[in-house]
Amino acid sequence: MSTVDQYAGERLKKTHFYPRAAALNIRDAWLAWNGYKFAECYYDAEYEYFCVRNTCATYDICPMQKYIIQGRDAEAMLNRMVTRDVRKLGLNRVMYTVWCTDEGRVIDDGTIFRLADDKFMVTCGSPCNAWLRMSAFGFDDVTVTDMSDDIAALAFQGPLTCTVLKKMGLAGIETARPFDIRHFPFHGDTLMVSRTGFTGDLGYELWVKPELALELWDELYAVGADYGIQPFGEEATNMTRLEAGFIMPDVELHEALKTIHFEHDQSPFELNLGWLVDFDKPHFNGRAALLREKERGSNYTLTRLDVPGNKVAEEAILYKNERCSEAIGYVTSAMWSPAVKANIAMAMIETKFLKGDIWVEVYYQKELRQYRKVVLATVVKKQFWTPPRARATPPQDY
Repeated sequence: MSTVDQYAGERLKKTHFYPRAAALNIRDAWLAWNGYKFAECYYDAEYEYFCVRNTCATYDICPMQKYIIQGRDAEAMLNRMVTRDVRKLGLNRVMYTVWCTDEGRVIDDGTIFRLADDKFMVTCGSPCNAWLRMSAFGFDDVTVTDMSDDIAALAFQGPLTCTVLKKMGLAGIETARPFDIRHFPFHGDTLMVSRTGFTGDLGYELWVKPELALELWDELYAVGADYGIQPFGEEATNMTRLEAGFIMPDVELHEALKTIHFEHDQSPFELNLGWLVDFDKPHFNGRAALLREKERGSNYTLTRLDVPGNKVAEEAILYKNERCSEAIGYVTSAMWSPAVKANIAMAMIETKFLKGDIWVEVYYQKELRQYRKVVLATVVKKQFWTPPRARATPPQDY
């Protein structure tokens, strides 16, 4: 009998941290992300959420796409591709940005790391190799290298993260500002640490060669054991990012290159990310279309809502009146927020209705019976939750 695995090419890959993560995934709860086996949760999503908000926790981001853009024209190429001005990005700094089609519709969002004058790392949630290579066309000196499988990355989030990293021997990490990059010696190589993350809390992302991944995990967990360190999965991540007001692909954002129906994708302005669009820099993808949209206004605007009561408004439809006679939008994400102590949601709303009442039609179940209620929501201008420690330098020590 043949021992060849005929489905080997179809099986999910295992991340560089998988041996340690699998041992702690007592629910054996897994999802797929970019072909990798990826934790939905380890024990309980709410428990993991509270670890992020009260102690410290790790999130395996090895499946994230990572590209090295290098060469004399690397900066010019990226500046032509993305909406922000890459020339303003300093050495060892990180920039959040989006890139668009010529129609001004968002292909993806991600981060750009400036590692040298002529070397950058681009990270994003979905594969972007083809778009990066097309964007490099016409530039004489730029190379695009897909490093997605060749860099191990671990997000480390929560109020105790700086304390743990200091005790691990990362001298001076407390002086890193948000979006700073620092480099530390690690087992004969280098550990790169960026003060970045997707939880809206104090946190860092740790980047090493794959062969050092388990050493990084073991040292971090050995020191973090006294501080309640815990891995967290996708469910807890979705809770924390919603409190922070961050968008999630395939939830708030439908990537333009994957969209079939006309304008079922979004522009930066519709996603309430107009601050990422820099019209003062030279031409970039989608500039003309975005300038027209800025002048005429957007059809939709992603809006934060406070929804009365404690029934989560997941997938709710929004209306201009209590009779629900005219739909004006829809909820993209919703939850009861333990940190905010409120029923929060993000919703895509027709911009022309934003100054009027916004009524939410909420359906919920109680003991197998379906119920419906209509409540008047309040628009929230700022992030739902943003603790001072997320921006403080140095962070408070514990």
